Amino acid sequence: MAIGIALIGSGIFAKEEHLPAIQDTPSLSLKAVYSRSLKSAKALSGELLNVELYSDDQDGRKFEDLLKRDDVQGMVIALPILAQPEYIKRALAAGKHVLAEKPIAKDLATAQHLLKWTQNSSNTPATYTVAENFRFIDSYVWGSEQIASLGRILTFRVRVAAMVKAGSKYYETAWRKNPEYQGGFLLDGGVHFVAATRLLLKGGGQTIKKISAYTAQLQEHLPPVDTLNATMQLDNGSSGTFSISFGTTDTGSEYLVACEKGVVHVARGKVTVTKTSQDAETKEFLDEGNGVNQEIKAWAQSLVNGKRNDMQSPDEALKDLEILESCLKSGEQGGKPVDVKQ
Repeated sequence: MAIGIALIGSGIFAKEEHLPAIQDTPSLSLKAVYSRSLKSAKALSGELLNVELYSDDQDGRKFEDLLKRDDVQGMVIALPILAQPEYIKRALAAGKHVLAEKPIAKDLATAQHLLKWTQNSSNTPATYTVAENFRFIDSYVWGSEQIASLGRILTFRVRVAAMVKAGSKYYETAWRKNPEYQGGFLLDGGVHFVAATRLLLKGGGQTIKKISAYTAQLQEHLPPVDTLNATMQLDNGSSGTFSISFGTTDTGSEYLVACEKGVVHVARGKVTVTKTSQDAETKEFLDEGNGVNQEIKAWAQSLVNGKRNDMQSPDEALKDLEILESCLKSGEQGGKPVDVKQ
């Protein structure tokens, strides 16, 4: 029998990514949708049958009423960054398994407090997981596997560049337009690229240990900063660069890891491996999407197995956040090196 779940939140990503992925997962059965208003809940659910709608503007149909339902065992929570921790705790306290959107929290201190609370078995019997779809994108996973066979990592380069324009769909989300958390789009979007970088480096057995970064606000409509350029040192003493900008005329996304026995270059949907003294070989992943479908299926399988998927562990999300926060703190101090502790 399929596991009953609820979708909490009715934003762009919930509608365009989470809902289709849930519908494409036979082991999950969507029982309910919750949003702040009935109007937004209806906008997400459309013509779905047998899905009940909950919202703050309905008597007897608020979030606390949804938590009382025995046929809802799990919740996918996709709410604004500042709102999520409260809803995560309330769901877990009610015994509902949770898959909550990244980042884990607005800052490291809040994330550590949340994680400590969720690890106390007296607070909840349920499992808490964090959704980071980039860890499930096929090209990144396969690229990491190739790096594992190429010996010591010598250097790496990550470049993600785009322009978030005023009026674009994500920019016009009120809580993103006027962020009350560090980094603005660099936090909300940047943790994705940190996760992908960590996944690739993990293939070579390396983690990031020290960061020196410069940050800037290049576009007036993207406060507090929209660009960071960092140098990162690994366990083995090698270093690489990590560059993100949401406020540039440059465009593109690429990850390159150079190892003793070859180089792996990852662009979305394509991985090129060039081994020493051999011609480059390219593998394409035409149907990988954004990784959300794979991510939802992995979560569903973990509920069936009764064991959390390691790639959805909140500890992983905590490490993503620490690296991003370290970049921002270093930037605030004019590039002063910051040690990564997690």
